[in-house]
Amino acid sequence: MPPESLRCKECKTPYPLEARFVCERCFGPLEIAYGSLDADPAELRRRIHGGPRSLWRYADFLPVAAPPPPALEAGFTPLLRADRLAEKLRLEEVWIQNDAANPTHSFKDRVVSVALARARELGFDTLACASTGNLANAVAAHAAAAGLDAYVFIPADLEE
Repeated sequence: MPPESLRCKECKTPYPLEARFVCERCFGPLEIAYGSLDADPAELRRRIHGGPRSLWRYADFLPVAAPPPPALEAGFTPLLRADRLAEKLRLEEVWIQNDAANPTHSFKDRVVSVALARARELGFDTLACASTGNLANAVAAHAAAAGLDAYVFIPADLEE
């Protein structure tokens, strides 16, 4: 399911897949528009099951041309069965994704891994973010592991 274009979430204006951050028409946020899935479902399932033990196992669904060389492996974190929580919620089963097993102990590693791969495809050598916590850690760690520069902007009035 390859990405086809960027599309404004507000006014639906399409844009090419290039470095662009907001809609020029309404200043709305952009999201990725995917094409239809034309792969054989059995073949896709085989590729997923045979993929790496990271989020790149799902590369067919991610907005990058190809997985990057391994640096920090994010994703494929363990699922933990939560029987007492299921009982309390009166559900048959509850499973919890343990993203603390990611490199910086946060689900933000998944997002940053994909953003870093796309940044490299576009020729960028720097990652940047505004954050007060987990995103800052993930950007700094993944950029360092990939040999990229990183800038993290933290609010001046952040409590110590």
